[in-house]
Parts: sequence; C-alpha cells; structure tokens
Amino acid sequence: MRQILSNENINPSALERISNYHSTVVGEVVKAVQSDKVVIVGMEHNPYVIRARKALKNEKIDFTYLEYGSYFSKWKERLAIKLWSGWPTFPQVFVNGKLVGGYIDLEKLISKGLLK
Repeated sequence: MRQILSNENINPSALERISNYHSTVVGEVVKAVQSDKVVIVGMEHNPYVIRARKALKNEKIDFTYLEYGSYFSKWKERLAIKLWSGWPTFPQVFVNGKLVGGYIDLEKLISKGLLK
C-alpha cells in the first residue's frame, strides 16, 4: 500500500481544497474508467502517450483517450489526475477499471496477449 497522508492529519479547510482540486477533470476520468474497458489519459506531444495509442490501434483494441493539455498547458489538471491515481507520469492506462501503469506496462500486457 502506498503511503498517503491520512485525512485525520489534514486540516478540514485544506482537505476541502484537496477534494475539490480540479474535481471536474478527475470526475471525467473516473467516469471513463468506470464505463470503458480501456482508457488512456494523456497529454499532447508526449511520445509515450503517442506510442500507447499507436500500440492499441495496431492491435485493433478499442479505447477511450482523454487528453489534458500539453507540456505548456493544463498542468494543474494533470496534477489533479496524478494526485487522484497516484501514478506520476503520462500516459496513465486503465484496463477494466484498474490502473495498469504507463506505456511500458501496456506493452507488456499487449505482448502477453492479455488485452485481446
């Protein structure tokens, strides 16, 4: 289990700010992860996001792609997603509602035939 600061150790006003930090964006991701089999959360121009999408297309695997900005925009929205998932980089790949990791982790699943 990853360590995370207990809610008991957070001032209520800070906890409220944390809970509401770009909650609309996080809600979009949560909704997609709950309803779609494969979801990639990424950003424009990131080579690993591009590779992940290409790998799924090459395997003819349907997926939902959610893009939040580029290296120069929407970094706060992406930070909220990272805080929610606990995964520090993009892409963030979800399969059947579970975070499987990033591009390298996706490649391992594809090579083992676990997404067919």
